[in-house]
Amino acid sequence: MQSLLPDPDPARPADGSGHLDMGEVVGSHDLLLVTLDTLRHDVAVELAAAGRIPHLARHLPGGVWEERHAPGSFTYASHQAMFAGFLPTPASPGPHPRLFAARFAGSETTADGTFVFDTPDLVSGLAAEGYRTVCVGGVGFFNRQGPLGSVLPGMFQESHWEPGFGVASPTSFEEQVARAEEVVAALPREQRLFLFVNVSALHQPNWFHLPGATREAGDSRATHAAALEYVDRHIGRLFAAASSRRRCFAVVCSDHGTAYGDDGYTGHRLGHPSVWTVPYAHFFLEPTGPTEQTVTTEPTGSAKPAETTGPADTAVPAGPVSRTAPHEPGATR
Repeated sequence: MQSLLPDPDPARPADGSGHLDMGEVVGSHDLLLVTLDTLRHDVAVELAAAGRIPHLARHLPGGVWEERHAPGSFTYASHQAMFAGFLPTPASPGPHPRLFAARFAGSETTADGTFVFDTPDLVSGLAAEGYRTVCVGGVGFFNRQGPLGSVLPGMFQESHWEPGFGVASPTSFEEQVARAEEVVAALPREQRLFLFVNVSALHQPNWFHLPGATREAGDSRATHAAALEYVDRHIGRLFAAASSRRRCFAVVCSDHGTAYGDDGYTGHRLGHPSVWTVPYAHFFLEPTGPTEQTVTTEPTGSAKPAETTGPADTAVPAGPVSRTAPHEPGATR
């Protein structure tokens, strides 16, 4: 069996190779999973190299994204796989040891440093370890406006979604971050947290993130890049919130890419390198508090106060909490 751990120190900085003991991380750290929905690998790499996403790049091991293959070609399939422990796979011959895995006989990617859970999915596995599991949804598969949009957020003890978080909102990510900050602030300090954020800003439509672009001209690779720059301007606040109480282990990746006319293809849910190839990184966030925050002059969308399920000085019960708002047309993709 391969090992994820070359030495006995689980607190060593993650270097992108997976060399850490997740059995030691789980239970001692807060956990953050951010899916940059629809982000293309080539765009992410170009912007990091050009210095256009400094707040993300400062956390990437070596300042670069790792190239990986998505576990699915659209949001629903990819997240079902990731929540089962199948994060994007390194784009090189394997087998590749995984950070998280359900216990089952014959697994070739469960290693000595893998956190193994005995539940159907990672979310419930972390809940069984005492984590409060919280989803801040973005695209329509997280909007709870119907049975399909309820499957993924239904895995979590607490879920949040409203139209301001969705694909049609020019201020979606800053509103999602504001909600995440409220969630963290409402938790008792001793409560471990698994926070999942599905970032919708990269998904079509994204033309409004590029100055001068028009609805009539539509989305393009350039507007996709502008959307990533928009996310970068606010992600420091999310990282600061996630690490405000203790050290946090973070995974930031795309769930799949999307095509903008590549070889005649447009969109996703198809088999093309622009869809299957995704950027990935995992790293530790040190509890630095407000020094991690990013100052921006952009208007911040207002967010309603987050619901809590108990007084601030008591442990949060494990019962489900859902925050949704009326359906956003065209949000599901």
